[in-house]
Amino acid sequence: MFSRFEWSVAMRYLRARRADGFISLIAIFSFLGIMLGVATLIIVMSVMNGFRQELVAKLLGFNGHVIVSAYDGNLRDYGPMAGAILDVPGVKSASPYIHAQVMAIKDGRASGAFVRGLTDEDLDFHKLEGMTVRSGSLGELAYERTIVMGYRLARGLGVSAGDEVTLIAPSFTATPFGSLPRGVSFQVAATLDVGIYDFDNLFIGMPLSEAQTFFRYGNAVTNIEVMVEHPEDVESYMPAIDHLVGGAGFVTSWRQTNQSLVSALDVERNVMFLILTLIIVVAAFNIISSLIMLVKDKARDVAILRTMGASQGSIMRIFIISGASVGVVGTVLGVLLGVLFCENIQGIKTLLEALTGTDLWNAEVRFLSEIPAVLDVSEVALIVVMALVLSFLATLPPSLRAARLDPVDVLRYE
Repeated sequence: MFSRFEWSVAMRYLRARRADGFISLIAIFSFLGIMLGVATLIIVMSVMNGFRQELVAKLLGFNGHVIVSAYDGNLRDYGPMAGAILDVPGVKSASPYIHAQVMAIKDGRASGAFVRGLTDEDLDFHKLEGMTVRSGSLGELAYERTIVMGYRLARGLGVSAGDEVTLIAPSFTATPFGSLPRGVSFQVAATLDVGIYDFDNLFIGMPLSEAQTFFRYGNAVTNIEVMVEHPEDVESYMPAIDHLVGGAGFVTSWRQTNQSLVSALDVERNVMFLILTLIIVVAAFNIISSLIMLVKDKARDVAILRTMGASQGSIMRIFIISGASVGVVGTVLGVLLGVLFCENIQGIKTLLEALTGTDLWNAEVRFLSEIPAVLDVSEVALIVVMALVLSFLATLPPSLRAARLDPVDVLRYE
């Protein structure tokens, strides 16, 4: 499609000389704009993909895909109900649990928290991806009046594994001196790093039987947690589960529970993509500017080439090569820069924090402890195609103008 002659002339036009150095300077800015635009798009979209994936994975791993809740807060006949839900095709598990709020107190320090009373199987937190035990051992939960808690909550109360902490229940006990809040001391068996700031700062876990006794639920629970095979298609499981629950309670999916968060992430992702695409668009306009100036500067050369037999198509292809080369090289280097940045993002973050002395990723604001980055091959391909198409389209107006130059008009006064 492109002859050796066209490539030779196009590459010669791209090399800077003193006479047309300013044109080459604009071309360099166009190249840098496309390279940085592509790299920035890949980095930002990868971080947002990773953030959404990690956040949703941790929320799903800790909260379940479908939650069955009682209207009055107590599910009394939860055993047969959980068994029936487990028979629904695609359901992997149905686990009863108790969810309640408490006040945790230790040596004058107090903090609000939520308690999860879990079955023995669900107390095996090692099965949750990304969760680590900071201190103590989960095996200690076999004893009575033992709990585990998020490590940030433990740090705020000044406790560690083996210490005791007093939990104040939201119910009251009648005494001769009036109604008093009921407090019980529990030993901390282990502290956990869930990886989500709110959970690390608020979570307390205990065996289900202990929670039933402490909160005086008897043989009842507050919820049933349902895990399904395909959480992204959770709506397809809802009708069958809702039918089994009947009037005993209501069913909510993880999408409904985290609707505002997931919607905000999707909107932010789309808006960031559009905004950062403008960097590539601006770089494409710079290609147009540099090519228009190049065409004006090389008008005499184009006229001579035409008189020597070069066709309009050949002249057009010469300037298309000149402009598109900037876009292609900038896109390729931008992809390499973006991929390398994403693969080493944690090390780069640590280096920048050491140089600036600031915290670039505050877990209190962003929920996750580390910066996640997940490269989506289809998304990278879309960015590459978009950059190449914009670069190619930017070369067409100047190239058409060069092809339509009349040699007679250009050389009349030479």
